[in-house]
Order: sequence, then structure tokens, then C-alpha cells
Amino acid sequence: MNLTVLGIGRMGYPMARRLCQAGHAVHIWNRSPGKARPLAAEGATVHASAEGAAAAGDIVISMLENGPAVTDVLFGQGAAAAMRPGTLFIDMASIQPAEARAHAAQLAEHGIACLDAPVSGGTVGAESGTLAIMAGGADADFARALPVLQTLGRAIHVGPIGAGQLAKLANQMIVGITIGAVAEALLMCQRGGADPVKVRQAISGGFADSRILQLHGQRMLQRDFAPRARMAVQLKDMRNALETATGMHFNAPITEALERLYADAIAHGDAELDHSGLFVELARRNGML
Repeated sequence: MNLTVLGIGRMGYPMARRLCQAGHAVHIWNRSPGKARPLAAEGATVHASAEGAAAAGDIVISMLENGPAVTDVLFGQGAAAAMRPGTLFIDMASIQPAEARAHAAQLAEHGIACLDAPVSGGTVGAESGTLAIMAGGADADFARALPVLQTLGRAIHVGPIGAGQLAKLANQMIVGITIGAVAEALLMCQRGGADPVKVRQAISGGFADSRILQLHGQRMLQRDFAPRARMAVQLKDMRNALETATGMHFNAPITEALERLYADAIAHGDAELDHSGLFVELARRNGML
């Protein structure tokens, strides 16, 4: 199958590599060409423009930074106009549901089908092919995409266009809020004289256990905040969730509180830390740095 991947960044690179390794003819483009060129050794065809890459794909996948970037690549840089009628566009970036629906409506005018299929699992999941993929769109389009998506992880069809992005916002709300809960709890234990390493061990397996406690909690204990998922991206997702909630007349006070914490952390210079680095902001507030 001829596949195109637009956006060869921290997530797009390992995803495109897995598609190459699965035997597909993969066409790639990235705004910074140097990030894409190493994939030529994996068999990918590197294109100088998004338009050229999009024209080559039966299925075109985007893994771009945000909604405005997707809009620009599709309709500003000519990728949508270059796709042949019958092409399937799969947007795997994390954007707002309203943006996904607007893109799908414009693409339909070109005879292009669309899925919004954002992912969770970070670079580790992208490299291992274990991403959680939340897809919105028509049943037939999901069925067509499924063999490709299964190369990248576990895909679940959650509803019509925009529903994938709504599920991803729910994912990011839970992740962002839980990171805050784990960080605050471990710091409180440390302040009170309990060993936070032992506390994490003690509550593992109980109702408070989670992947966040295990993975991000370990990063907090080791003070390892090298970016896997950056603080700035987490804040973007929290703000997208709040904007979407406002549009639905839904009150989300817990997400609002965590959005302020992430915003404060970034204001204090922590934008490039892993999102588990919210621990640093909470430690700062308590004079525990």
C-alpha cells in the first residue's frame, strides 16, 4: 500500500519507520527536512513538499503539532488539493474536535474520506507499536484504515468524526490530572517524613495504582524529567479540553485547576520538561526544590 506520513517528529518518525518495516511504500514530508532524511535508509521516499508527499499516498497520515498546523498543511500548503479523490486522510495529531469536523467537511468537497485518530502512549508506544488509537469517522473508513492502524497499535472506533479527538481530550484530562495527584501526594509524604519511594511501593496494587503512578511516579522519584511528552503539549491539550467543554456548556473545574498549574510551571521556565515535571512546580510552591 502507498502510505504518506506528514510530520516526522518525535512521534511521526517511529510511526513512519514501523510502516516501512511492515512493507508499505511510505512517502514522507517534514517541515524540517533533516528530521525526515534518515528514514530513507528504511525505504521511505522523502518529499520536498507536503503537496508532493500527499499526492503519492492512497492513505495519508498526519502527525503534526496542532490544529492550525494541520489546517496550514492541508489547505495552505496544498496537501488536500494534491490528494486524489478516494484518498483516505487519517489525522493522528491531537487537535480540537471542532477542528477535526471542519477539516473533514472541507476534505469531503475534494472527494477525500477522513478519520480523526489521535494516539496515546508516547514515543515508547510509537516505537513498540503499542499506541492506543482513538478513531472517529465512518465505519467503512475505519475498516479500510484498520490494517494500517494495527501496525501502530490498538485502534478502537469510538464514534463519528470528532469523537476520536474527544476521546483523546478525555485521555489527556485524566493523564494531566493524575500526574498532579501523584506529584502532590509524593511530595506531601516526603514533607511529612515518609519515604516516597516506599510509599509508591506500598500503594502499588491498590485502588490508587495506575500507569501514571508507576511510570511518571518513577520519573518523579528519580527527578528524571527528560521530555517524552512535553509540559507545553500537556498544557495545549488541557486548554483544548477546556475550550471544547465551554463549547458544550460543560463545567470542568478539575481540569481548570490543573490547567493553571501547568501554565504556572511553564511561566517558571519548565515548558520543555516532561509533563511529569509538574512535580517541579509543586515542589517549588512548597520550598522543596
